[in-house]
Amino acid sequence: MKKFLKIFFAIILLGAFAYTIYFLFQKSQEKPLVFESQTAEIGDIIKKTTATGSVIPRKEIEIKPQVSGIIDELFVEEGDHITKGSLIARVKIIPNMVQLNEAEARLKRAKIQLADAQKDYTRNKGLLEKEVISQSMFEDYEVVYNNAVQEVETAEDNLALIREGQKQNANESSNTLIRSTIEGMVLEIPVEIGNSVIESNTFNAGTTIATVADMNDMIFEGNIDESEVGKIEEGMPMVLTIGALEDESFVAILEHISPKGTEENGAIQFKIKAEVSLRDSIFVRANYSANAAIELERRDSVLQIKESLLLFDGKDSAYVEIEIAPQEYEKRYLKTGLSDGINIEIIEGLSKEDKIKVPNSGKPMQ
Repeated sequence: MKKFLKIFFAIILLGAFAYTIYFLFQKSQEKPLVFESQTAEIGDIIKKTTATGSVIPRKEIEIKPQVSGIIDELFVEEGDHITKGSLIARVKIIPNMVQLNEAEARLKRAKIQLADAQKDYTRNKGLLEKEVISQSMFEDYEVVYNNAVQEVETAEDNLALIREGQKQNANESSNTLIRSTIEGMVLEIPVEIGNSVIESNTFNAGTTIATVADMNDMIFEGNIDESEVGKIEEGMPMVLTIGALEDESFVAILEHISPKGTEENGAIQFKIKAEVSLRDSIFVRANYSANAAIELERRDSVLQIKESLLLFDGKDSAYVEIEIAPQEYEKRYLKTGLSDGINIEIIEGLSKEDKIKVPNSGKPMQ
């Protein structure tokens, strides 16, 4: 009985050992890989380049005052549509005390001179009527009197300009009233009532009171890389997509390419401008960021495959692996054409019926 048990346990141990060896052997055997395949298709290939930028008004004007002072009143708000000559703001002049004092002193002197000249004029006019003095002698006193009258008027106007920014009894509109120089929409009012403003002159650009733009005439302004700028030309159509307006696109026509590039982040960029065709149903705000797709080249109804299917022997030898039997492949060299970065045109070496091996798609056979 003991001998039987020993033989029995020995058989079990040998069986377990044999199963372990078999199991490890099976695990060490690689299962054959099964690859996916694709076929060529007929379709259009369009090669594009993309320019990034923004949509801005073609005509955007900064309204600046002609006098320095303090904003006394604002007549418009951002978003208002105004016409040329519309009143935007009123500036209250704060006169320079030195200039004001000089103007007041000049007026006083002019009035003193006028009073003296008027006495001489009246006295000599009486003498002329009595024929005591000649007409030529009287005319000298008349000229002095008229000059004194004119000097008083000039001094009064000068004082009024310093105090109020406008001559007395002036017919023209006061330059303390700021008006729009174009028709359009008020985009921005960077000042508030009580803010000090500086006049626009030859030494200073002046304080901007409002920005007005024609929102019916918009352009795309963006940059394109130097590697692509030689492939575009004025008059080419563009498809504009605006980030803030989902599922909407606009047609634009390229109208300007800068002759000089600028360096940005180590790359040379060229500025381009394009006229945007707007739609009445969509309001496009100024400075919307946008991308412009420019069609450089296209092929219609050509045989094409995914560019990821291509393999290469060296620099220019492109080939694919064609299935000649189930999971058996051979190299097929191709002549390729235009590529859009995803699909590539096949000129020679392939037909629609050929099954092309998808690289790196192999999965172990189940």
